[in-house]
Formats: sequence, structure tokens, C-alpha cells
Amino acid sequence: MTNSETSGVELPDMDLLKKFDVPAPRYTSYPTADRFNAEFTAEDYARALAGRGTAKEPAPLSLYVHVPFCNDVCFYCGCNKIVTRDHSRSAAYIDLIGQEADLVKAHLTGSQELEQLHFGGGTPTFLTEDELELMMDTLTKRFPLAKTGGEFSIEVDPRTCGPSKVKKLREIGLNRMSLGVQDFNPDVQKAVNRIQPFEMTKETMDAARAEGFHSINMDLIYGLPKQTRETFAQTIDQVLELSPDRIALYHYAHLPNHFKPQRRILPADLPDTVTKVHIMFDAIKRLTANGYRYIGMDHFAKIDDELSRAQIEGTLQRNFQGYSTKAECDMVALGVSSISKIGSAYACNPRELDDWAAAIKEGRLATNRGYHLNEDDELRRYVIMKIMCNFELKKKDVEDKFGIHFDEVFAYELGKMKPYVHHDLVELYPDRLVVLPKGKIFVRAVAMQFDRYLRESNRAGGYSRIA
Repeated sequence: MTNSETSGVELPDMDLLKKFDVPAPRYTSYPTADRFNAEFTAEDYARALAGRGTAKEPAPLSLYVHVPFCNDVCFYCGCNKIVTRDHSRSAAYIDLIGQEADLVKAHLTGSQELEQLHFGGGTPTFLTEDELELMMDTLTKRFPLAKTGGEFSIEVDPRTCGPSKVKKLREIGLNRMSLGVQDFNPDVQKAVNRIQPFEMTKETMDAARAEGFHSINMDLIYGLPKQTRETFAQTIDQVLELSPDRIALYHYAHLPNHFKPQRRILPADLPDTVTKVHIMFDAIKRLTANGYRYIGMDHFAKIDDELSRAQIEGTLQRNFQGYSTKAECDMVALGVSSISKIGSAYACNPRELDDWAAAIKEGRLATNRGYHLNEDDELRRYVIMKIMCNFELKKKDVEDKFGIHFDEVFAYELGKMKPYVHHDLVELYPDRLVVLPKGKIFVRAVAMQFDRYLRESNRAGGYSRIA
């Protein structure tokens, strides 16, 4: 198998990277979550749930559950989490999740069967085996799992998920997992307070394969303290030895003013910008030369993985958990800080545990902000997601779906493509827009040219840079 068959990506030179390395949204939603507002209420969310069953084309149902607890704090982490060893807190949390599920179910119409289920965090495997079984029973009594073809996944920390817990995860119906690794180098692990030997991760992965998990993802981060090109090359060697089905290679953004744990990281220990870019480029070259397809931004999948096949077939989707093979689902999200998407509505829960818990205990949906898409939002969401997922946008598909003339509606945005076309990042054809191999690294920047809110408010500075 040649590199071109798995890659499809060409790395730009440093001058080009500097020119187009701009702050840009990750587009797990459109509009992006920072546009959501308090004018959207729990009553609006209830109406969206109630209207689901009347949709012309009912969407499959997906469920996301946020588990905020962690045994220890990883210094790089920007997730919404609670560091504790007290399992009375997680026991109470599971009970509240059940109550919230009942509140949602009281309004939800349409199919109640789950095509997708995802546990995120925090550290979902903070939960004991008994707690995991109770959590799953709590959920599936209300929302049964699809008998065939369902994707039921969990984010796993190998430090809290040995072979016995892996077996329990499979027994309760989960069939996919994502392992947090970040870096295998001991000095890097010490600098970020996450000591996780290679052998520990291998034991968890071996157990997952033995138990029949369908797909295993591994999360890595480049730009961490003490990281060098040489040390991360060794990590990639170890990753290739473990051979996960998918890999996420995230960019570490050092924002100590936003994320308190990052204040424990010494700025002097961070790799400089040029080194960080080379670490990323080295990893992309190695992964795509060893059977992984560059899916987009920071995601890779083996060429025979469902994620790769979905992109090749043009059916790849994107949601709050990243890239997905499933058709566009309605997503009910439970727990603190979780975000639901039902039809044209996004509904967010509070970030603070006490605020979320108080609402549930009072017998009301916890929604404290959200957004209801208008026709222009729907149009732009479709356009942006097609670019993000397929690196291509067919004008006729947009015109047929929304009853518009593409070149007229998006004349301004097509004009903004000129520098991308000039530098061979994008090609504009009469019938389509194509992100070229050298432009795939910049797909976020290409997509954001169609973001009306960025154009009108110029708020892109608040997002992370591409590299």
C-alpha cells in the first residue's frame, strides 16, 4: 500500500504554515458553542424533544453521558472535571443521571433506541465495575441499545481500567473505546502528572482486543512539556507497535489563565513553535506511511477502518465527540456541562455540578443556555460540515437541499477563497470546491470562511491555532 493511498495529505512549508496558521474553530457544531446564549431555555429544549417525532426524516438517537470525576489531575487538561477519590459522589451522580434521563424521556418523542452511546469526561473509568454496571442499567432501562450496528463507546484511562474492568465494559454492552495516552515518555508524563507506563496501556489494549472490542482509538498530544522530536518519535514507534484502529493527535494549547491546572506546567519546558510543528509533521508522515489515513485536522484511521470508509464514501459526520460514521443523529446529552443536539436546537447544561444537580433535584431540565438554528444557520452548518468531513463541497448537493443558487448566495465566501486557490490549498471548479492535499492541514481555516458569525463579529482570536 502506497503512502498516497492512505495519506492524501501534503505538508506545507514553514512560510505557508505561518501565513495560514490562524485561530479557527474546530466545528464540532455550527454555530460554535460560544455563540449559544441564555435566551434559549429549558422550555425550548423540552419543545425540541417533543417535536422530534414529527420530523419529516426522523434522525437516529444518540446518547452522551458526561462523567466528570478523576482520581488525579493531569496538568495539561482543559476538560470539565472534579478531582476526587470519594465514590459516594459518583454514586449520587449516577442516581441524578437516572433522574435527568426520566426528565428527558418525559418530553422525548420518536425512536427511543440508541444507535450511539458515548461516555466522556473527566474519566468515565473512574467508576467502579459495579458503578459502571449500575450506570448502564440506569440508561438502558430508559433507552435500549440497538440490537445490531450500534456504536457504544467509552473514554478509558488505562490507569483505572485493567483487564477485569475491560471485561466488565464489554459485558455491559460497550464495543468501542478510546484510550488516553498523550505521550509514553517518562519525563513528559512526570511533567504533566500522568505516570502511565507503556506496559500498562498495552495490557488494557490487549484485554480490549481479547474481549472483542470493535474499534480502539488512542489519544496523543503534541506540544507538551519536555517533548522533543526525538522523544515523540519514540512514542510513535510504541503507538505503531500497539496498532490502534484510530489515532487522535491533538495540539496542546497552553492557556494557564483559562485552565488552572496548566499553571503547574513550566513555560520553559514547552517546545518552541518550530519544534512543535516539526513534531506534528513528523507524526503525520510516520502515521500515513504506516497504514493510517489522514481523516482531517487531528484524526487518523487505518485504511480499512469504518471511519476511513465513511470518508471515502462521503458519509462521514462530525459532532461534539469528533468524527463519526453514523448518519446525523439527534443527541441527548446527560450530566454536568453536556450539550444536546435535537434537530435544529442545541441545549447546554451548566458547567458547575451544584447548578446542574439543583435543577435535576427540583425536577426540571437543567438547560441554562443553547441555540435554535435559523435557515441560514442550517445552510452554513451543512456547508461547513461537508468541507470538514469530505474535503469537498458539491454545489448541486447544497442547491438541491436548500433551494438556492450557490454562487449567488456564497459570492463573498468564494471571493475569500482566492488566497487559498493561489497557494494551491483549494481548487474551485464550476460545480464544486475541493480542498487539495496541501490544504487539508488548513481545513478549519477554509471552513471558517463560510462562518457568518466570525465574519460579522471578528471573534476568531479566541480559538486555538491550526498548528
